[in-house]
Amino acid sequence: MNKPFSAACERNRDPLLTVLQQVITQKDERLLEIGAGTGQHAVYFAAQFPWLDWHPTDVTANLAGISMWISESKLRNVIKPVRLDVKTDDFPKLRFDLVFTANTFHIMSWKDCKSCMKLMGNRLREGSRAIIYGPFKYNGEFTSESNAAFDLALKESDPASGIRAFEDVNKAMEKNGFQLVEDFKMPAHNRALVYRRLRFVG
Repeated sequence: MNKPFSAACERNRDPLLTVLQQVITQKDERLLEIGAGTGQHAVYFAAQFPWLDWHPTDVTANLAGISMWISESKLRNVIKPVRLDVKTDDFPKLRFDLVFTANTFHIMSWKDCKSCMKLMGNRLREGSRAIIYGPFKYNGEFTSESNAAFDLALKESDPASGIRAFEDVNKAMEKNGFQLVEDFKMPAHNRALVYRRLRFVG
């Protein structure tokens, strides 16, 4: 197979790096990426944080492509990708300081988004952070005409997909023990939501 490539990953990696540089610290040891896609983000970001073990995950169909990027990079801190389907799977049995997911919430169903956030709440300890990147609606409104058109195209392809409401995501994250730290405005009408884990939910 040919190595997968995403032009969007190339466009958004530097703005996202700016956010990650403000969130990741020298004390952090492990990051779990949910929905690593092609693997481009994993190898680009891991190279910027050599002390951090980057654990990419995705559904089975994408693992081979991610492995190709990792193998070519020769980076020692990018771990072999593993399957993670939020509908059925749990996180790897490790302690993670950070969770990062980019452009997944509008692809997954809302039920799966809630499952993903519940996993974060169950597995991340106090002080850990979660970064969720992608397009969101605010107060029921799209932030651009292009996002409104994108949402329509998503729903035509899969009625369960679509751009999520920030308020719904924020409420679900709070329910699972997180507090919003920062809502970064990003290029192309996207956002990077940064949450900190406050407590365990009984």
